[in-house]
Amino acid sequence: MQSPLDFENEDRLFHAPRLTSKRRKVIGLDDLLSDFYGDKNKSVVKSSKHLKAPKGYDSDEDDKRVQQNETYLQKFVEDCEKQVKEIGSEDEVPIWGRRAFGIQKTFPSLEKPLTANSDFFECFSKAGLASSSHSNVEELLQGLLTNGWLSHLVTSTGSLEDSIAAWTFHTMLYSSEEDLHVSACDFWCSILLSRNEGNQPLAKLGWIPSYSVLKDAISNYGYLWPTFDGIACEVPQDYACEGPPLNICSWIRALSACCQIRSMYQIFSTSEMEELLEVVIWFFLDRHLLGLMLELNGCLHSVVHYFVDVEWENSCAKVAGSIAQRVPKDLNCLRVVESITGTDSRSKYFRSQLALHLLVVCFDNKVKNAEEILKLLASVNLKGTSCDFFKLYVYLNLMDNLLLVYHPFQEKSKITDLWCKFLRNCTSQITCTDWRSYASKVRNKASYLLQNMTLKISS
Repeated sequence: MQSPLDFENEDRLFHAPRLTSKRRKVIGLDDLLSDFYGDKNKSVVKSSKHLKAPKGYDSDEDDKRVQQNETYLQKFVEDCEKQVKEIGSEDEVPIWGRRAFGIQKTFPSLEKPLTANSDFFECFSKAGLASSSHSNVEELLQGLLTNGWLSHLVTSTGSLEDSIAAWTFHTMLYSSEEDLHVSACDFWCSILLSRNEGNQPLAKLGWIPSYSVLKDAISNYGYLWPTFDGIACEVPQDYACEGPPLNICSWIRALSACCQIRSMYQIFSTSEMEELLEVVIWFFLDRHLLGLMLELNGCLHSVVHYFVDVEWENSCAKVAGSIAQRVPKDLNCLRVVESITGTDSRSKYFRSQLALHLLVVCFDNKVKNAEEILKLLASVNLKGTSCDFFKLYVYLNLMDNLLLVYHPFQEKSKITDLWCKFLRNCTSQITCTDWRSYASKVRNKASYLLQNMTLKISS
């Protein structure tokens, strides 16, 4: 019974010998990296030994071959460096900016100093709040101005004496104390813009600001009146010039307030307002005033809307022509045009007129309207080596602003066709691999404008 049965002899699995499985070693990432770098080091050592080995009979030929390769490589590197330098110098964006203010003058003193001989101070003297000395009079007014009580007293009495009005405005323009000139500015903005239920001013004014007072103020600030030679428009390399005083913000706010009360007081004539509009535009080119963009935009809007409809078109063309003759023909052109950020019809028209006059001056007065300008632009050989893409970039942006409105032009469809043709030339004739100066910027801008024009036409 102990002998195996027949079917047990036939079963291979039953009599199969036991396999002794070998334990496999787990190979980690560190082992693989060490093997890889070890083989690599061996190959480097072998190659270095091969290089250090004696050359034998062909060593001279190898030396010549190495020298030729070195010469070729050096020439190739020099050519690449030259191309990189040319590309880098071409793509440098020139700085925009203009010195609006130079060295400040000595600020003048008030022509008629404050005295206690007025109804306003007599009331305080009778109440025992002030004496008749001049120093106490000024100290009293400064205190009332900074804490806001002067504005309440004027609105409650309904009138503002001439001496106090002149003193507060002079303090706003020339005081070196920030609290004083800011409080004086708030006072004047409140007095000029406040209205009662009948849309009448809360205080009757005998003395009101004038053009000569505001013009003398910025002249004393060191304002550089622009000239036709463009010298005053240049920005020095160190830009270390005397900037405007802190009072310039109050000057801007006061001008804005004066422009909003034409229905009550016509402070400026048309010619005076044209000059002030040009002054405000020049402020946008001074980098010292970048922190006052909110005040400048509000002031520009007020100045533009000061003109009545009969005056606007003629004054707009006159101011645009004057600015175009003086502004440098570089990125300052675009800065001036793009500073007009209003979306109303007057702002768009002013922006379009300014772009038109700038393009006319850029083409040496050989063109007069949009159609003639577009014909000249369409004839530019974009593949020629003499093509100045920087100027073309300026023209492209100015033309885009010019076409914001079609009021000065009659043949709208013809201008649209010429504009689309010029944009297609820029997108098709300038390749994406063109490394010339501003070529890619012109191509990308034209592609964007062409896409917008296509959408407008299709809609």
